[in-house]
Amino acid sequence: MSADDQWRRPTEYGPPGQGPVPQAEPPRYSGPPPTLPPPAGWRPPTVLEPGAPRQLPPQNLTAIEAGEQQARTFTYGVGMLAGSILLVVLFVLCGRALL
Repeated sequence: MSADDQWRRPTEYGPPGQGPVPQAEPPRYSGPPPTLPPPAGWRPPTVLEPGAPRQLPPQNLTAIEAGEQQARTFTYGVGMLAGSILLVVLFVLCGRALL
């Protein structure tokens, strides 16, 4: 036995010169514990009864459609403006590379 033996990783066979160390069998799963059903007629306590649902206000579909159309037009305009700015920047960069 050398001075470095204490720092070596243990082997599955135990100390040198001995056979394999017997492994304990892992415990088997016995399943979940038994449960008892609640008594007949049991319910969780009710604290407050909710009220009847309210009537929603009517929707103005023509105003909604007009608003959506204006939003779509604005979005297309912003996209075209951004695209044109990027195209100008691309032309400027390509023009400087050629000079």
